[in-house]
Amino acid sequence: MYYENTYRVGARDVDPFNQCRPSSMMDFLQEAATEAAVELHVSREEMVARYHVFWMLARIWYRLDRPVCWDERVTIRTWHRGSRGASMYRDFDLLMDGKPIGEAVSVWVLADLDTHKLFRLGNVREFDDTSGGALCKEKLLPRLKVPVPLVPTQARALHYSDTDVNGHVNNVRYADFTCDALEMQRLGQGRFVSSVQIGYLKECRAGETIRLSTGCENGIWYVQGDGEEGKPRFDAALTMSPLDKP
Repeated sequence: MYYENTYRVGARDVDPFNQCRPSSMMDFLQEAATEAAVELHVSREEMVARYHVFWMLARIWYRLDRPVCWDERVTIRTWHRGSRGASMYRDFDLLMDGKPIGEAVSVWVLADLDTHKLFRLGNVREFDDTSGGALCKEKLLPRLKVPVPLVPTQARALHYSDTDVNGHVNNVRYADFTCDALEMQRLGQGRFVSSVQIGYLKECRAGETIRLSTGCENGIWYVQGDGEEGKPRFDAALTMSPLDKP
């Protein structure tokens, strides 16, 4: 069982190179996941009402075979792998004009609205017999292992405009933090972001400051954001590929 919808890349979604920013691509993926949850009657509102829990994104990864540009339309097809323990994998295929251009994988958990204690997904009967079946991918998303020392680059204050309905920094904003820490306006010349993985390690809220550090090895750029207490709040890995020349 899968959900499918098409999303247009608007002017606010693109960067100086006319390419869809990683944060906007992740926003499309998150929107598809939200709409799929509504179809399954496991939306945020329904989970709060029935189980007193809410959805939290733990990790997300995507890869692209080509850049996605302004005014193009991306079809996203998504399904879940079934409920096991406290986490659930949700997979995505990305298509343009019916042809695959990439894929994505995400890991979600349910947390108690008050205590944030994780809730076993097996208790949610709405998921029974609704997985993607043969469509399900095999890729797993373990926590990133950063193989190189990271160099501090900047401190970033978090504000109201970064937050979402849960009162936390919105998931997609971490992709912007990653790109800003890497100075993508310089790094992206003649290339496109071909893969991104982000791990959400601890919630961030408006009024806090995170300290960003970066490093690179074998063409993979790493970014880590630490809270004021010195512990990681998120980590990310980003790769770039050269643009095809005409």
